[in-house]
Amino acid sequence: MPAKVGSDMRSVQEHQRVVLADASPLPATTASLLDADGLVLAEPVTAAWPLPSFDNSSMDGYAVHADDLAGASPSSPVRLPVRGDIAAGQEAAERLEPGTAVRIMTGAPVPDGADAVVPVEWTDGSTGEVTITGSPDPGAFIRRRGEDVAAGEVVIEAGTAINARVIALLAAVGLAGIPVHRRPRVAVISTGDELVDPGVEPGPGQIVDSNSYMLTAAVREAGATAVRVGPVRDDEAALERVLKEEAERSDLILTSGGVSMGAYDTVKAVLTRMGGVEFVKVAMQPGMPQGSGLVGSTPIVTLPGNPVSSFVSFEVFVRPLIRRLLGHAHCERPRLHAICARDFNSPAGKTQFARVSLRLHDGLMLAEPEGGQGSHIIGGLARADGLAVIPESVTHVAGRDELVIIDLRGGA
Repeated sequence: MPAKVGSDMRSVQEHQRVVLADASPLPATTASLLDADGLVLAEPVTAAWPLPSFDNSSMDGYAVHADDLAGASPSSPVRLPVRGDIAAGQEAAERLEPGTAVRIMTGAPVPDGADAVVPVEWTDGSTGEVTITGSPDPGAFIRRRGEDVAAGEVVIEAGTAINARVIALLAAVGLAGIPVHRRPRVAVISTGDELVDPGVEPGPGQIVDSNSYMLTAAVREAGATAVRVGPVRDDEAALERVLKEEAERSDLILTSGGVSMGAYDTVKAVLTRMGGVEFVKVAMQPGMPQGSGLVGSTPIVTLPGNPVSSFVSFEVFVRPLIRRLLGHAHCERPRLHAICARDFNSPAGKTQFARVSLRLHDGLMLAEPEGGQGSHIIGGLARADGLAVIPESVTHVAGRDELVIIDLRGGA
């Protein structure tokens, strides 16, 4: 019988639904072409002019009348007088008369009357009288006006993620300012008297604050603007003040730690008193203690303090939330299938997110569990390429079993 989620625990899917319930894309703003990279288009874009905007040559060569070259070959070449040159960026020459040619460069406008371009490789390259050894079809090597994009055509739909390829098209159709969903500001609040910054040797009872740096980087990788705040000492008044300040200027607040059942869990104590945040146990490993809600009108997600728990929780709950605020239609990372490289166990009644490295072997994608699966083991996390999603009903994964993997190597 499959193990059931305990009555005091929420399923992963239900907690995802709760975290994302009221999330919607942030309001539109206008960004420059390069500042729009990584954002999402808020409105459809139409072409102000056709692409290409004029008939132009796709080759360096000679603009000709195709009929003049019927039967031309290396053994029976045709010679035509050259009536000038057209370079890219110049206006088209006068109308090309039959029985003549004009030398033309790639991208240059094709003159009226010409209906083909002969590549320079088919000629002797002369500028007075050119010898041509090939017979082009009508229309050969000419890019026709509007053959790519018509004027007034919708070229990119709202909801499209903007990347280098999209920017090329936006620039080509004349946009300098792009309507996009603005980039969310996410405050990453670090709390705890025991925390010291990287580079400071920890004293007795102290630890290096790796979580806030990890989460700040993860927020940026998801596409948002991250602001690291803290560390804030375990002082309830100080933490409440910081939370209220960040709620005024942020679109999302993240905390890590202080949300379990400990006597000194300041985050949970302050947010419980302030109201608006629900703390629950989620049937997952790692990452069982979770919290979400509002500080004022600003969403907050409180993540567990162990670094692996915090990272996995971010990937499962927070990254999709950020992607939705950005306006992405598909908010989760890509998933793939891989073959398990060796046996490992999984807890009954919980969805396990097991860290795995990925490698190809004999055409198969293999998933190798990385290190121990404890929530404090950062070394295995750093080496992981993905998270294997083990269902609640599975307590043992055997080598050669097929796994579903959240691919951490890129994507959404």
